[in-house]
Amino acid sequence: MSEQKPFEEEPVEENPVTDTEAATDPAAPEAPELPEVPRPPLVRRLLRSRTVRAATAAALAGVLLGAGTVAWRTDTLPLLGPSPCWDSLGSGSMDSLFGDRRTEVEEQSLHNDPMGDDGAYGQCRITSYEGDRARRQVTVSVRRLDGLRGTDSQDWPSEFLSSGMVPLGEGLPGMTSSSRAWIALPQACTGRDEFTGPTVVDIGMGRADFEVSSEYTLRDRAALTGALIDAANGVIEDFGCSGTYHEPRDLHPPVEWDTTRTSGFCGIKGLNLPAAYRKDLRETRVSGEGGPARICEAGAGVDEKTVRLTTVTDPVLASIYGSAALHSGASVQGTRGFGKVGGNRAVFRAVCQTGQVMFVLEQLRPAGPGSHFTFTRDLLPAYAAAEADRIGCGPQKLTFPTS
Repeated sequence: MSEQKPFEEEPVEENPVTDTEAATDPAAPEAPELPEVPRPPLVRRLLRSRTVRAATAAALAGVLLGAGTVAWRTDTLPLLGPSPCWDSLGSGSMDSLFGDRRTEVEEQSLHNDPMGDDGAYGQCRITSYEGDRARRQVTVSVRRLDGLRGTDSQDWPSEFLSSGMVPLGEGLPGMTSSSRAWIALPQACTGRDEFTGPTVVDIGMGRADFEVSSEYTLRDRAALTGALIDAANGVIEDFGCSGTYHEPRDLHPPVEWDTTRTSGFCGIKGLNLPAAYRKDLRETRVSGEGGPARICEAGAGVDEKTVRLTTVTDPVLASIYGSAALHSGASVQGTRGFGKVGGNRAVFRAVCQTGQVMFVLEQLRPAGPGSHFTFTRDLLPAYAAAEADRIGCGPQKLTFPTS
């Protein structure tokens, strides 16, 4: 079977994204190829331009809202108009997400980050309706995650680094679930400074981590994943880069909540949960293995997440916690690393063979002795040591300086 590259460069020499070649086994049967998308007509290709698209959509729809933001109803545009979200979401993605319901789109053109960090920035929101009632809303965002000031170290991970997510796999730098998904764009296309995180395309639908049944989880996860890949490829083209991501063929099964194992807590060999916290941390869920981050959440029940333990092994993604490892509490020193411990969060930056790795502990609710916020300080040394051993960059021993 041919090995499919996660990101395939088109045969052009200008502005290349990758020069990795796919290995091929001639003795194995070839995998079925995805149907080739026909080249769009001239008018549609012209509409790929951000400037032309914004002006044309405004003229056709008769409405221009704010700087760079165009809103329209999809049933009012001509057939040659651009697809939603930077001309990226075709009929397959739209049908998977919204069926045959009427949709309305609000799209912000891609431009530099208004905060002045020269990062890509843009958002697209699609709402479907049954009659006059809104039934589903999906938001696609393009953002360069901050690695200098720490502004993206809490809100973004709380939604997009959840224990309900699984890695995209097949070399794709991202994760997905039935309500959230994200992928990092190639650095050869977006560029990156030393203190910035990756530029990501993320997509969200409804409340984060909301799940009804395994059937709906699988259906919605597949729809979000397909739309994410389409959106990422549209953004890559909008940025003037070549190459495309391929949709993953197989994903990990949906992860489930399970009774907490106090020995080997969060599935980590050598990590034992102190007795004082066992009453409040009865249920545990661990994200799929093998991705850019491993996330474990535990609490009294599915809707009462109390603690989150995150190990970020992707060095670029880990940079979003760089400021927290320097400025977020009391100092902690390690054999090969350093960090900070605060009231409800501890961040330790370890130096491993693959680059920086971040161990992040968060306490979201009171737990343990006297229902105080003591979990992060109590568990950080054992967590960092056990995780360093698991990923192969131990031994790691942490100490808390007295001054």
